[in-house]
Amino acid sequence: MTNDPRPLYARTAAQFTSLLRTVTPEQLDRSTPCTDYDVRQLLSHVVGVTRRFAVIGQGGDGMAVPTHTDGVTDDGWSAAFEQALRQATAAWADETKLAGEYTVPWGRVPGAAAVGGYVMETLTHTWDLSRALEHPMPLDEELALAVLPLARQALPADRRGEEVPFAAVREAPADTDAYGRLAAWLGREV
Repeated sequence: MTNDPRPLYARTAAQFTSLLRTVTPEQLDRSTPCTDYDVRQLLSHVVGVTRRFAVIGQGGDGMAVPTHTDGVTDDGWSAAFEQALRQATAAWADETKLAGEYTVPWGRVPGAAAVGGYVMETLTHTWDLSRALEHPMPLDEELALAVLPLARQALPADRRGEEVPFAAVREAPADTDAYGRLAAWLGREV
């Protein structure tokens, strides 16, 4: 990952937006590889954490922002995410914020690490959603290749359970793409 992960976040969020636009109300009850969520709950979570990310970038108490969003209609998920994304993009537009210190769920970190964490979050849930929807579009492999080393560094195999909301690392088949390797590292069944 680069010293300025905002371009990666923009690409990741754009990819998630494109995928989200393919979701139909009939698909919202499908299960996802993120075993705590069906598609509707996953979308609620991604919108919630994107709102949290925006508040953090605005200098507010992101930890006070719920990680789920209520009240979105079945056909309103794209609009809800895109609104949260606009807020997050504006909140992190100032490059000097990358060197600031911010409180995020994984601790007090520099702004660049905060943005990097939300790249990983959004990209991982993109794979979850893609799999739940039976892969309606190709995913940008370069993004997963950029995030996989970050995931391995930020979430070592021996740091799972208790307060770390990731299952044990799983073995990925040899022919698995970078998204599958990332998902397996984060404890998902590939």
